Amino acid sequence: MNKPLKLGIPKGSLQEATIALFKRSGWNININGRSYFPEINDDSIHCAICRAQEMSLYVESGTLDAGLTGKDWIAENDSDVHVVSDLVYSKVSSRPARWVLAVPYESPIRRLEELEGKKISTELVKFTERYFSERNINVKVEFSWGATEAKVVSGLADAVVEVTETESTIKAHGLRIVHELMQTNTELIVNHESWKDPEKRKKIEQIALLLNGALLGEKMVGLKMNVPAEHMEKVIALLPSLNAPTVASLYQSKWFSVEVVVSSDTVRELIPKLLENGAEGIIEYPLNKVV
Repeated sequence: MNKPLKLGIPKGSLQEATIALFKRSGWNININGRSYFPEINDDSIHCAICRAQEMSLYVESGTLDAGLTGKDWIAENDSDVHVVSDLVYSKVSSRPARWVLAVPYESPIRRLEELEGKKISTELVKFTERYFSERNINVKVEFSWGATEAKVVSGLADAVVEVTETESTIKAHGLRIVHELMQTNTELIVNHESWKDPEKRKKIEQIALLLNGALLGEKMVGLKMNVPAEHMEKVIALLPSLNAPTVASLYQSKWFSVEVVVSSDTVRELIPKLLENGAEGIIEYPLNKVV
């Protein structure tokens, strides 16, 4: 590559999760102290750290070729960027986060229309303004620098628009969710001109492929077991897999070795059933990537 790919890594809550994801994908990103330009074990990539809220602006302007940021901040900035891939991961879970409107539990507000003339506190100001404007509901939206839930508890606002994954913080503040405005997840985005560059596009596609492979690998496990010939049909019928399981006969034996990739969510129910139906010596092992 003639010029290295300038890649933005989100600073803040997503930073550690992003670095861990890249490590599983084959790239080691090393942040030295307070440097905003971490080292990476790939000479064709130059990394820069910036706030997720600003990432799409830097990518749109060409300051960065590509970066990772939330769908919410792309919408907030109304940025014109190319989305290469959705990457559902976070510091808490593998579920998309949600931007919700919440009010104090005892509030009479039950519907969006009942916020007419009310004050809303949020970090997602522009998106919230557009959301209510499109529904012809007049509200005053104020920017919150943080501790947004406390604004409504203390009476500084009638409602908040806040992001949540588990709802635990919202419930802890005595708030009740009235409406979900949007779901968001991390996205790999690229500048349109960079996407037209064949070398940079190839590198970005490589990154997207391996990041998605690492995310899928987190959700899958490998199972390996020995199965006698007389129980093969029953065992095979139990196995959900990406494709047909791998079956190999054991040397000078009426037993077979069976190997399969399955969702990690199914294992706790699956292994007892496999044992009940004649499988033995079951080994479960983690997967780094599934591509």
